[in-house]
Amino acid sequence: MRKYFNIVVYILLIFLVITCKKEEAKETMLEGNTTMFVDETLKPIAEDQVQVFESQYEAKITIAPKSEAEVIQSLVKAGSGLAILSRTLTKEETDYFNKKKIFPKITPFAKDAIALIVNKNTKDTLITLEQITNLMKGIRLPGFKGLVFDNPNSSTANYFCALTGVKNLPAEGVFSFKTNEEMIQYVAQNDGMIGVVGINYIFEPSNEIRDNLDKVNVLNVLNLKDHKFYAPTQSSIAAGQYPLARDLFVVNAQGFSGLGMGFASFVSSDIGQRIVLKSGLVPVKFPSRKIRIRSTINNDKK
Repeated sequence: MRKYFNIVVYILLIFLVITCKKEEAKETMLEGNTTMFVDETLKPIAEDQVQVFESQYEAKITIAPKSEAEVIQSLVKAGSGLAILSRTLTKEETDYFNKKKIFPKITPFAKDAIALIVNKNTKDTLITLEQITNLMKGIRLPGFKGLVFDNPNSSTANYFCALTGVKNLPAEGVFSFKTNEEMIQYVAQNDGMIGVVGINYIFEPSNEIRDNLDKVNVLNVLNLKDHKFYAPTQSSIAAGQYPLARDLFVVNAQGFSGLGMGFASFVSSDIGQRIVLKSGLVPVKFPSRKIRIRSTINNDKK
């Protein structure tokens, strides 16, 4: 009899352990653990949003920075997931998830821009889209030796290929590294090279690149509509004057009501939009400001 009793107790203990593990792994909109694939050029704003989100909820979001191509590959390989990208999903990518009965939710939350940086010894501070196109085709220009990307599969490289109609980066005049840190260091040390970087890295530089950023200048780009040159500032991006701007999105392809839905709602909320504004980027919705109207005015000046 005691033998059967021990067996029953053992089975109950196993059941309780399995149940506890399931409870620990449970993920809701505001609780649990997940991994978010992030376009490496957008890592600073992703870190800002996640830090505040985690401080308010019992959630842990692990950021996995990758090139744009690698982010998409990771989502496809996982079959579902959460990501921050500078573009929406293509029809083919969307169809892939739809066949798995997953219908991705795309949430725009900010607008940033691509900045062009040069060594401070480079005399030219202005550039046109025509010059950028020529450089993308491997054509040398007076004063400029070539373009430098963080990664050949990055969103900035894909953006410039789409902008200039170039299918593949040329073998000459265009260079690439693996990270933004490596690219910025190279530009800071070499005259005439134009580095291509998301402005998030300029507005919120890490300690690793801060010293190198002091050694570079940001080029002004010609706007073909008014024929004026603009720097990538928060105001010029918001006004639509800087020509190399782009939208940012949270791509939630989890397929259930998990942290993806909660995080997407957070970044588009008033708090999330304030984080965007403080980071130097342009929020989709400018945060509201409460105005208190007083019935009387106290004049304390004598």
